[in-house]
Amino acid sequence: MKIVVLVKYVPDATGDRRFEPDSTVDRDGVDGLLCELDEYAVEQALQIKEARADENVEVTALTVGPDDAEDALRKALQMGADNAVHICDEDIAGSDALATSLVLAEAVKKADGGAVPDLVVTGMASTDGGMGVVPAMLAERLGIPQVTLASAVETEGDRVRIRRDGDAATESVVATLPLVLSVTDQSGEARYPSFRGIMAAKKKPLETWDLTDLGIDASLVGLDASRTTVEATAARPPRTTGEIVKDEDGTGAAALADFLTGKKFI
Repeated sequence: MKIVVLVKYVPDATGDRRFEPDSTVDRDGVDGLLCELDEYAVEQALQIKEARADENVEVTALTVGPDDAEDALRKALQMGADNAVHICDEDIAGSDALATSLVLAEAVKKADGGAVPDLVVTGMASTDGGMGVVPAMLAERLGIPQVTLASAVETEGDRVRIRRDGDAATESVVATLPLVLSVTDQSGEARYPSFRGIMAAKKKPLETWDLTDLGIDASLVGLDASRTTVEATAARPPRTTGEIVKDEDGTGAAALADFLTGKKFI
């Protein structure tokens, strides 16, 4: 069984994130790391492998990004992935979700020798883009089903059953392999890399491919080829000092009620 888990190298959410003049993310001005939501995807891929220990299951971590994106793959390898693939090409920079899904689709197939792998696992979204549409686009390009936003995953033979928790109901969805599976941050706490895993990761294979390796024309990807663009960005305004309601002569409760009413909180 071949599992490809997609991971992304994103700017640290606790850092001072900024944009370039062309409205793309400034990746040099802030530290990056493996997207937290993608850690859940790695965890589920590893759990599936462990649950099917009597089979030959291989987990490949795959990312598209700049040179530093290799750090995200190293983290996935330390967690337990068997090998990794890094798609690195300057012409990909600025690609929107549609262009990215094209690169991912070709990379996923190449990772399995030109065929579609049994299972492609992704997170629910990226913490920098937050669109959450790439799994569906990828499934369409690969011509296989998708089961998305899974909070619990079970596999048996060529069937995958997920539980999807919504605001008003819980659904049970079943699909057959091959398929694309996305998982939420409720699917199970991601494991921490052990010392043994960190040492073992140093010897695991990590390949680097570019657009030529994937057979993709550079004119189909990148900022200029993207169908969606960010027209403008603005820095978040500084936080202002809050209003203090004082209790003078026992009138604090009434003053607080007036304040909440004025803000339409009550």
